[in-house]
Amino acid sequence: MTRRTLFLLLPLVLAACGPASSPAGTAPAAAAAPAAIPDAAPADHTATLERHHWHLTDATTSTGARIDALLDGAQPPLQLDFADGGLHVSNVCNSMGANAALDDDRMTVDQVISTMMACPDSPLGARERAIGERLPGTHRIALRDGKPAQLTLTLDNGDVLRFEGRQTADARYGGRGETVFLEIAPERVACTHPSMPGHQCLQVREIQYDDEGVRTAGDAEWAPMFEDIEGFTHEDGVRNVVRVKRYQVAEPAADAPAQAWVLDTVVESETAAR
Repeated sequence: MTRRTLFLLLPLVLAACGPASSPAGTAPAAAAAPAAIPDAAPADHTATLERHHWHLTDATTSTGARIDALLDGAQPPLQLDFADGGLHVSNVCNSMGANAALDDDRMTVDQVISTMMACPDSPLGARERAIGERLPGTHRIALRDGKPAQLTLTLDNGDVLRFEGRQTADARYGGRGETVFLEIAPERVACTHPSMPGHQCLQVREIQYDDEGVRTAGDAEWAPMFEDIEGFTHEDGVRNVVRVKRYQVAEPAADAPAQAWVLDTVVESETAAR
């Protein structure tokens, strides 16, 4: 039986500073305003950053050369998230994060903090090293609204990283959701639903942890789960413990569930004994 456990980083601090206000008693005229920086981050850039997952789409050096280490590999693209007061990097081998201070169109990133798991995937390891080397520093940040939203980071060494934004579940469902831990059984079970004849459901039960992260007594009963968990792929024969966000759907379609479940992270995963 193999078992792997993911250890999580503590939230990091993100400070945001607004533009300086006009001197008392003055009313700045539109013609006197300084010229806008092309694609500069708008005043509400913090909210925009936190409402999206940012997927890397292009990475070039100051001379326009492609940065292969950041773009190659079969894994999903590098992702940045601005949430819970910090900058987090995912789709790399380890969990990575850093303090980040935003000031108008500048973002200053401190030393990157990372877990220390081995990385057997060579391209993924190269990606992790490449982003870890480039993140610390003071970089120019530019946001452009649209579908999808666009984020450009011009690093202090001249490299340019371009990202596309996908709305977070919090933004899509209009709230932060409820954090729930679920144990997912290794095998699906037959379940009955009027709109899904012959459906095979995940079998789940809610579990509890104390303040020190130790699993406590009082697990809920096993029950079939008709809904899918967004972002989670079930593999037959593998038991998982996952941390998910549970959202109430304001106006579900006919026969659609009134709740939505979104994967936050896989806490434990093990192949069940046969």
